[in-house]
Amino acid sequence: MKRNGPLSLLVHAAFVVFMLAPLLIVCVVAFTPEGFLSLPTRGPSLRWFRAILDYPEFLRAFRDSLWLAALSSTIAIAIAVPAALAIARHRFRGRDALTTLFMSPLMVPHVVLGIAFLRFFTQIGVSGTFVGLIASHVIVIFPFALRLVLASSFGIDQRIEHAAVSLGAEPATVFRRVTLPLILPGVVSGWLLAAINSFDEVTMTVFIASPSTITLPVRMFLYIQDNIDPLIAAVSACLIALTALLLFALDRLFGLDRLFVGAGKG
Repeated sequence: MKRNGPLSLLVHAAFVVFMLAPLLIVCVVAFTPEGFLSLPTRGPSLRWFRAILDYPEFLRAFRDSLWLAALSSTIAIAIAVPAALAIARHRFRGRDALTTLFMSPLMVPHVVLGIAFLRFFTQIGVSGTFVGLIASHVIVIFPFALRLVLASSFGIDQRIEHAAVSLGAEPATVFRRVTLPLILPGVVSGWLLAAINSFDEVTMTVFIASPSTITLPVRMFLYIQDNIDPLIAAVSACLIALTALLLFALDRLFGLDRLFVGAGKG
């Protein structure tokens, strides 16, 4: 195998620095003792991390965002699994059109989706409710869940399932004991990617959120409109740390290469 040359290594290093530098700067600014965005700082301080506790709105928005991401991604995966298996295994009239329809939320700007959802939810009486938020997020994140489950579904050797059926297994048992374990990497990675996109969604959510259903990204967006201080940097640093811990735990439990790389094989 040919090794990368010095120029290639330099380009890769520059790319890594370019990607990580904004995250590192945010984390450093979060520890400033100043009352304004400052870099370099006079020394590390936990002032703005303690200040998060003085804003229960952020804690409540974080809890609501977690619930929203978990529920919407679970619903999206529950729909994506049978849809992916049907698309991967069967050739029927309108199959390509159906796949395009499922993927269409990726092609529509989220501003347009937000306005459309606002008008539709207002007409049916669910505007500003948590149910409306879940429904809109399921539609937006469904393509991410479907794409990864599809990748795993195309790689299944159906002879394994046929063998289980020939041995007397019921369809539900075949799905639970054979099919689901085979597509599990795609299901888990699809759920994670869908949950991350739901948690981070702000453009569309701004239009349909209400004072009782404000997510954390929307709360942060509203805060920086009226304030310029390192509090948002501290909140962002906490989210970065939580994300890093989650990825580390997933890597120890499942292996990130199996979840995100293995799901795409086949």
